[in-house]
Amino acid sequence: MSALPAVFRRVPLAHRALHDVDEGRPENSCAAIRAAMDAGYGIEIDLQLSRDGRAMVFHDYSLDRLTGEKGAIQQRDAAELGRILLTGGDEGIPTFAQVLELVAGRVPLLIELKDQHGQMGVTDERLEKAVAADLAGYSGPVGLMSFNPNSVMSLAGLVPDLPRGIVTEAYPAEHWRLLKPEVRRRLRNIPDFDRVGASFISHDKSDLDNPRVAELKARGATILCWTIRSREQETEARKVAHNITFEGYLAEIPS
Repeated sequence: MSALPAVFRRVPLAHRALHDVDEGRPENSCAAIRAAMDAGYGIEIDLQLSRDGRAMVFHDYSLDRLTGEKGAIQQRDAAELGRILLTGGDEGIPTFAQVLELVAGRVPLLIELKDQHGQMGVTDERLEKAVAADLAGYSGPVGLMSFNPNSVMSLAGLVPDLPRGIVTEAYPAEHWRLLKPEVRRRLRNIPDFDRVGASFISHDKSDLDNPRVAELKARGATILCWTIRSREQETEARKVAHNITFEGYLAEIPS
């Protein structure tokens, strides 16, 4: 188990980078990443897989919400995705490798691998292997995480020295209609923390009173939380969480 670097407990993490489409900075864009670094924040990003096996910095499975294109991101090659403009900006979808080159270790980078198979099942490791290849030689502070514990387990074998965590929540049915009820019941108790060698969780702010969160915190795990959207929410969340992932306002950076 590798612990998160201490900076992850100190510097607030901009959710999908410091995005604001009114300012030309779509979520997970290079513009939003540059803005977050300029402001002194850490950055949380999401990764999906291109058709040709490249890790892409993009949240959704489909291109529809965030671009002028339609269809699954996995149906396009990385070069084509790089030419598809993100709505509200003037840049294409970046590869993970491009983002690593841009960040260059200057701020902490919290990296979420999106579940590629829909039911939190065993992964084919295509995304995990792409991420491991891109991270080879990168020396900045990173944390790797996924909702899917099997993805985190894959990372344990591919990049064992990098900190790993699980994205966690209560898994309410209304938010996870496609996930089998038995899977939701199992995951809400965070049963895989030790199995995957995790050192942190990133937990939904509305479920921070979960006894399992308190148990993991007492054991020394780092507790991050998502997604904070006001100073008032931040104050409440910090009663439990060591640090926050935020958007929609400017979190205060501790001195």
